[in-house]
Amino acid sequence: MTLKIRINRKSVESMTRQITDQLGSLISGGAMAVGSLLPSERALANSLGVARNVVRGSYEYLEKAGVVQREGRKGRRVRAKTSRKKTTRTAKTAAKKR
Repeated sequence: MTLKIRINRKSVESMTRQITDQLGSLISGGAMAVGSLLPSERALANSLGVARNVVRGSYEYLEKAGVVQREGRKGRRVRAKTSRKKTTRTAKTAAKKR
């Protein structure tokens, strides 16, 4: 899978932020379907000509945002969208039960 990600080294935004924003746009725009595997850190870093840590930072940010999920050695997959209200309701219900 070839991703259309471009890095502008002269930009004021960090390379990690640029990758994160572009991956997020690809995912939210439907170019990357739910369940599809992201390229490995090494493969994406090599194709973009950046350090692997740059890609890792981007992937970790997307994981924390709930957009991507890690599947061990298999890699990372695009995660299904979850409703914030549903999550909030579940948290409130759990808090009431305590």
